[in-house]
Amino acid sequence: MSGAVTKSAHDFDPLDEVLRPPIDETEEDRVIRQAQEAEARRVSQAIDDSIRAEKQAQKKKGIVRLLLLGQSESGKSTTLRHFQKLYTPTAFHEERILWRSVIQLNIVRSVRTILDALSDLRLPTLDSGGEDSDDGGANIPQELEMLQMRLTPLRHIEALLIAKLIPPSEDEAASVIGSSAISAYHSHRSRSSERSWRAQEVFVRPGATWKGALAKSTRSRPVSLGNTGMQTRDEAQEVIHSCSYDIMALWNDRLVREVLRRRKIRLEESPGFFLNDLDRVTALNYTPNDDDVLRARLKTVGVSEYRCEMEAVAGRESGTEWRIVDVGGSRSQRATWVPFFDDVDAIIFLAPISSFDQVLAEDRSVNRLEDSVLLWKAVCSNKLLANVDLVLFLNKCDILDAKLTSGIRLSKYVRSYGDRPNDMETASKYFRSKFSAIHREYSPLPRKFYGFCTTVTDTTTTAGILASVRDMVVRRHLKQSRLL
Repeated sequence: MSGAVTKSAHDFDPLDEVLRPPIDETEEDRVIRQAQEAEARRVSQAIDDSIRAEKQAQKKKGIVRLLLLGQSESGKSTTLRHFQKLYTPTAFHEERILWRSVIQLNIVRSVRTILDALSDLRLPTLDSGGEDSDDGGANIPQELEMLQMRLTPLRHIEALLIAKLIPPSEDEAASVIGSSAISAYHSHRSRSSERSWRAQEVFVRPGATWKGALAKSTRSRPVSLGNTGMQTRDEAQEVIHSCSYDIMALWNDRLVREVLRRRKIRLEESPGFFLNDLDRVTALNYTPNDDDVLRARLKTVGVSEYRCEMEAVAGRESGTEWRIVDVGGSRSQRATWVPFFDDVDAIIFLAPISSFDQVLAEDRSVNRLEDSVLLWKAVCSNKLLANVDLVLFLNKCDILDAKLTSGIRLSKYVRSYGDRPNDMETASKYFRSKFSAIHREYSPLPRKFYGFCTTVTDTTTTAGILASVRDMVVRRHLKQSRLL
């Protein structure tokens, strides 16, 4: 008896009970129910067929997924813009005028950094010791005070530009810890970081939202007209133009340069530096060129995907679609990387080797170069990426060369460099060897090392490197698809 009960309990299917027709079902109800079930099966089959067809179409078309990785300010967004310039040049050129507001903000923020550094010269409470002691308690010369007063309108322009970049429906104008150019300064001047200017940086969400906001602000000019943007009145450009002489005087002042040097504020090394191009970028009819767009700095948070189609290769009806994903590089955003590891064909990892003497904005106890090395180890050793090609860009080699030429000793910050010559060629070979050794030691499976010394703001050289990377990735992708 108990055995029969046990068997009955095991055979009970609650789903079957739910789907079973009602006992008192009429003939009319049965016809309606069967028609509904047939329609549900038809819809389900159509969905399955659509998914199957999409997968087959993607396989036939050939989709290459490329991921850009690296710490914040490593050059990921600039590399993405290079891809856009090379493979969708029409759209890239049409959007150049929209970058004018970004470049205007870059100029204003550079001036703001200088003015705030100068304002601390008046503070009588600055530390009397240390390498900055000889400017503590100093007074600003009268001519610089006059410059400060005449440049006051730029504060209004800064607020105006932020409002233009940030859609009013979104609270994107958040503040994050600022650029590496002033990182060394704030490590020594914690008191000034409590002042009004906190080295905060505006960021936007990726995608076309901020571009759409700018396009709406120039209603009289369709975006497709590209270079005709100068016909629209631009208050920010007018004010910056009127202040251009004073900005030049401020930047070229010997005392200003000395204060910046002592406080290790390296504006020239920062993304979005245009103070050496003031004659051109402050002109009333200024329209950004390709290089300006590549050099402009606009911090993005979140994940940005860019799609483009390469030309067709022999034996294929259509070109290869590339999906290039740029993810945030700050420490708080690195948790978003892993979900993209599952379905990626190649990774470009950017390591800014010029940052050997800088610290992370998020954690001032961590050297930026050391952070890049640790990130590279983590990427190389990740088992999800065992079969993924890793392409290393040892980036910002131009800044590294300038630092070494100026006399900054690499061995002071990188002890293992030893007594090697303090020149660009030796240093680049050293870094390439170190990153290659990590790649070889930490990769779960043997794979070829692809490493390049790059300056991603150098259009010609970077275009050649990206073309080589493209060919390498496509060849591997076709082999894996058994099309070669």
